[in-house]
Amino acid sequence: MNVMELYGRAQDGFDAVLAGVGPDQWETPSTCPDWSVRDVAGHVIWAQRQLRAWATGEEYADHAGAPGSPRPAVLAEGDPLKLWREAREEATATLTGEALAKTVALPGVGEIPLVAVVTLLLTDTATHTWDIAHALGEKVVLDPAVVSAAFEWSRANVIRRPGFFGPELAPPDDADEQTRLLAFLGRTVTA
Repeated sequence: MNVMELYGRAQDGFDAVLAGVGPDQWETPSTCPDWSVRDVAGHVIWAQRQLRAWATGEEYADHAGAPGSPRPAVLAEGDPLKLWREAREEATATLTGEALAKTVALPGVGEIPLVAVVTLLLTDTATHTWDIAHALGEKVVLDPAVVSAAFEWSRANVIRRPGFFGPELAPPDDADEQTRLLAFLGRTVTA
């Protein structure tokens, strides 16, 4: 399975969890420090818009949803699910083979092909799917192929600093791969 198929699966999982957020749940604190569920949605919407800009070569100067931003919720005001779906569709339409081969400058990482950014966003999207579900007290099983790809990327590339991923935690001895990935990315998974 190629990275675009895996990314599509990660996006589908995020979409399903986002579609289940009730009107009174958007301001629920998430597992991301200082971010609500709406903030997490705004961050993922921002990532779609940034990805589209990288793919097209356009400038995207809105940093409200960048990692570590104080209030990404501003990008998810109104109908977060609709905004997410529009941003996803617009970004996906630009991810041609030519665009994926472009080199982009990623702060904190350096010059990399856009397809490598997609793998990073696959990891980010899957993790934030869990963040939202967990904040709402729901159990979510991430796509196993997405988890494997995200874990492989994370072990080689994870950035541990405020606004990115937290310190690695020790998973339970009998942890499945999803729990091990989440612990690696600083998430405490409880039954």
